[in-house]
Amino acid sequence: MRRRLILTALSTLAAPAVVRAQETFKSAKAGYRLVTLARDLEQPWSIAFLPDGRQLITERPGRLRVFANGRLERTPLAGVPQVYARGQAGLLDICLHPSFAQNRLIYLSYISDGPGGPVTAAARAELGEGGLRGLTPFFEALPRRPGNLNLGSRLLFDRAGYLYITCGDRFQMQQAQDLGDLAGKIVRLKDDGSVPPDNPFVGRTGVRPEIFSWGHRNPQGLTLHPETGRIWEVEHGPRGGDELNILKAGANYGWPRVTYGVNYDGSKITDNRSLPGMEDAIRTWVPSISPCGLSFYTGDKFPAWKGSLFTGALSAYALFRIELDGERYRSEERLLESRLPYIRDVRQGPDGLIYLVTHSDDGGLYRLEPV
Repeated sequence: MRRRLILTALSTLAAPAVVRAQETFKSAKAGYRLVTLARDLEQPWSIAFLPDGRQLITERPGRLRVFANGRLERTPLAGVPQVYARGQAGLLDICLHPSFAQNRLIYLSYISDGPGGPVTAAARAELGEGGLRGLTPFFEALPRRPGNLNLGSRLLFDRAGYLYITCGDRFQMQQAQDLGDLAGKIVRLKDDGSVPPDNPFVGRTGVRPEIFSWGHRNPQGLTLHPETGRIWEVEHGPRGGDELNILKAGANYGWPRVTYGVNYDGSKITDNRSLPGMEDAIRTWVPSISPCGLSFYTGDKFPAWKGSLFTGALSAYALFRIELDGERYRSEERLLESRLPYIRDVRQGPDGLIYLVTHSDDGGLYRLEPV
């Protein structure tokens, strides 16, 4: 519940004083304050934290912005890839190489246009002063096809240094069950884009060796469990049937042969809610909440939230805090309900606070602080 609205002037190093809105709320287990850090972002999609305290923020139209010393720098970083920016397509996720402190490499997911249509792609580059150097594209979720919906595009490195990229079904649902097509899959690559020899489908005729898991619709969040290191994922169902999953090598997550959702016109997709040989979701949402971004909370600033899983909920206009019992879903609560539009990404910062970006034309960067 919203309790009060205050305005506080904050001074920052190497930046003029700025005025930020703060609102105080009470959840089931913690009081928290929503602090507005920036409001002049255009459709921000993802956040990455640099060791020097700066934050990199992608904007879907194709810009990479820097938030430093308490303010959003006006000039975007140079050297980003040219992107296809229509519908849901554009410059999307960003993450750092596990050895960023030594090699300065960052990874971007984006939508690239070309003969046959746009495609989910990924590239890496070295972060230099004022921009990126040596941009090297290394992945495309082939085949190309028309359309700008259900693109996936989340990036995550696991503890072994392998990179996972989510690929949506491109609104052609049957392709999620075709192992010769990267639509509706999550792929696993080495940091240079080559295929690890122990990927589950390496050596199988007619199967793309990049595939780690399949039968996905539109995966929009990936995160590592802080204790087990296993990868957790959220994805959009159609009308109903959003899912929270734990990824397993070679596993089929069922779409569209298994779903709790229906087509957008209300027509039936299938009666199957579970099938042998296919993985059941940890949590299924009906009606849809459109989960986006995913992060375990491991910090000390919100001790009562430690171990919780956070995801933005685009269609529910909220931030969901999910409580777990080991690898089983226990409960959830809605934070910031109807307060922010379209929470696209949620991340725990190095300071133990929680950061959000909202995907709108006047999108913002926000922080949750304890009260």
